Amino acid sequence: MSKSINPNNIGIIAGGGQFPLLFIEAAHKAGRRVVVVAHKGETDEKVALAADAVCWVKLGQLGKLISFFIAEGVGETVFLGTITKTRIFRDILPDLKGISLWNKIDRKQDDAILRAIANALEAEGIVVLESTLYLRHLLFPAGVITRKRPTQKQRRDIEFGWHNARAIGKLDIGQCVVVRNCTVLAVEAIDGTDATILRGGALAKEQAVVVKVRKPGQDFRFDLPATGLTTIRSLQRVRGAVLAVEAGQSLLFDKELMIEEANKAGIVVVGVAEREDGSLVME
Repeated sequence: MSKSINPNNIGIIAGGGQFPLLFIEAAHKAGRRVVVVAHKGETDEKVALAADAVCWVKLGQLGKLISFFIAEGVGETVFLGTITKTRIFRDILPDLKGISLWNKIDRKQDDAILRAIANALEAEGIVVLESTLYLRHLLFPAGVITRKRPTQKQRRDIEFGWHNARAIGKLDIGQCVVVRNCTVLAVEAIDGTDATILRGGALAKEQAVVVKVRKPGQDFRFDLPATGLTTIRSLQRVRGAVLAVEAGQSLLFDKELMIEEANKAGIVVVGVAEREDGSLVME
């Protein structure tokens, strides 16, 4: 039996990683009851244990997701965590509502898919909120956060990579590029940031510069760029030199551990801001 909306309830559509668990902790501190839709093969069991109510779904089971939220009286939800994008080619098992929505989406790309799901939820009276609700302190800080600072040559690579990353973001291809000597070595696609770093770093041999930005017009409700300890470890594997991330527009996980690891490896980590005239600030 369906329930009326309880304004104290908040839903989470959870993927992988620690973001859903961090959100649950913050939402509980804010006095919210947390209702989670967890994805099999993606969401950590700890997320389910921390939730006040949970429903496990397979990728594409939109009808099951909506029915659960309605039954639990959820009127607000957030998208949190990662979904392995390559799974859409092998593991998606949509229900009737999921199939209907999928067939209406012309471009099977991140923004188009997520916006379509958000619109379907809101048509059922479930409002999709910004993913950074309660967790804005996780946004990437501005300036150099490591001991080592970028050289002039690396600054040129950052500027070059920035404009290329913006261009692929505008096309909704990805959010990250790997460059060296003002040459693009790898562009993020469906394989994700870490795989992009490994591909580009292998071509660079060493001293690769990784630039990660928010897509133009990025909706803060979903798919924000994110970096963390695993990003630095991917850079270490290819003897990379720099990680430059758009400040205030990206999530940073495990900040202290990430900085410690970067300092040990001599990797520069910098939060970059863009002025209205298009110039970049790296201090």
